[in-house]
Amino acid sequence: MSSAAPSPRQQQILAQIEQFLRLHGRPPTRADLAAALGLRNRQGIDQHLRALAAKGLLLLEPGVARGLRLPGPVLAPAANPPHPDPALPPAVTPLTAQRLLPLYGRVAAGVPTFASSNVEDEYRVDATLFRPQADFLLRVHGESMRDADIQHRDILAVHRTPVARNGQIVVARLGDEATVKYYQRRGDLLRLEPANAAFQPLRIDLRTQECVIEGVVVGLIRSGLPHGRR
Repeated sequence: MSSAAPSPRQQQILAQIEQFLRLHGRPPTRADLAAALGLRNRQGIDQHLRALAAKGLLLLEPGVARGLRLPGPVLAPAANPPHPDPALPPAVTPLTAQRLLPLYGRVAAGVPTFASSNVEDEYRVDATLFRPQADFLLRVHGESMRDADIQHRDILAVHRTPVARNGQIVVARLGDEATVKYYQRRGDLLRLEPANAAFQPLRIDLRTQECVIEGVVVGLIRSGLPHGRR
């Protein structure tokens, strides 16, 4: 571990991390830091973070979107911290009753859906809000489940499980891509059904094709309300 003093830029980054912790009660993402410092490229942020970790001034948690920790006592958040995403309700329960859940978002081509690089953010969610409990969040893209009242950009709460019952809405993984559909299985034949007549069901013969059930949808979080009648 190096004992060298941080550079001026590294001092700025440490100050931003500390300020963010005081305001929000959680560490910033790399994108938060880049925006605060007026940087377009997050690669430079990563280099400084690794340098700070080598100097013992920062702790890094690999594969975690907000995996930045300052050594020493934990900073207290502000009395009324601003909430980062209007799609999520403000916390009303003690932190001990909440879970920190990753939010998986838009998937890059060739990258598995549930790779750590696809974690958009992490949110504290009331552990009693969903039954069974939610283990991760997934942002919906597309209209294939429209008639099940699952809309584009909704955030789904998902209970991680490799098994499902017929009629449940599941998150299924085919290769590197995930899809949200109704689950219907008879023997080795699996049908993943959309809730939109414009889309065709996916038919899978499990004797020759692989399909992994990542979890069962237990709820959704939406940032807006439908328009009233005119």
